[in-house]
Amino acid sequence: MIQITLPATAEQTEAVEDALLGHGAVSVMLRDAGDVPLLEPLPGEEPLWPDLLVTGLFQPETDLNEITRILAAELNMDASRIHHEVLPDRDWVRACMDDFHPIRFGQRLWIVPTWHDTPDSDAVNIRLDPGLAFGTGTHPTTAMCLRWLDAHPPKDREVLDYGCGSGILAIGALKLGAASTWAVDIDPQAMTATRENAQRNGIPDEQLITGLPDILPEDARFDLTLANILASPLMTLAPALGGRTRPGGQIILAGLLDRQANDLMSCYERWFEMRIADQQDGWTLLEGTRRQ
Repeated sequence: MIQITLPATAEQTEAVEDALLGHGAVSVMLRDAGDVPLLEPLPGEEPLWPDLLVTGLFQPETDLNEITRILAAELNMDASRIHHEVLPDRDWVRACMDDFHPIRFGQRLWIVPTWHDTPDSDAVNIRLDPGLAFGTGTHPTTAMCLRWLDAHPPKDREVLDYGCGSGILAIGALKLGAASTWAVDIDPQAMTATRENAQRNGIPDEQLITGLPDILPEDARFDLTLANILASPLMTLAPALGGRTRPGGQIILAGLLDRQANDLMSCYERWFEMRIADQQDGWTLLEGTRRQ
């Protein structure tokens, strides 16, 4: 196997992870680039170091020159900062499995890989394995969304997960009592991942509708809208998401840096009463209530 390592700040981590996984990495690992201790976190918290090394594991036949060129261009990075190492043979699939453990979000919501026993059989357990570049709850933006859902179970509510990725938020909402969820994304691979994960978690087909955004009926309105994307598309989507949320309903926005929070809140104030709901490692979670 080949190991490719890139430097990143906490804010850049998701983009670097996505680039590595999107270009063929079978797994991604984060580690401290300096010597910064992480103190014992509170339950559900997943702190990151300010400066990291992000390492992707690639198949031995990977063209190193080509992948280095692509990553450097995509991440606007000097190619000399991208390092690689050929690793001796071992069971890397098993090694990756050993590195991925159950994670708790809030009081009772857990993400549990399929090869692990559930730590708490009475908890709300989502079975999810690392795979495509759509998130398993390890990034602060997803973690904050999951903690919010755990603290505000959407019981009997109709939910929209816009930019669903792996379907983790849509599945979490259903596991926490939502009546139904629409999970949409612009990437067809996200639909495949979402449907597979829903089946793995025993979600009935009639409760979870997946597809590209244009499958949403023109008159569809939701009690809760979740959008864990990035600041720029969230800005663009403000009128659409505002129009999709029922009066009195809620919206959760994630994928934005702390410094982008005020601009996002101002953008959505036309439709929602906005506030900061959570912050972690340079990322902010926004919550809004739809105006009547």
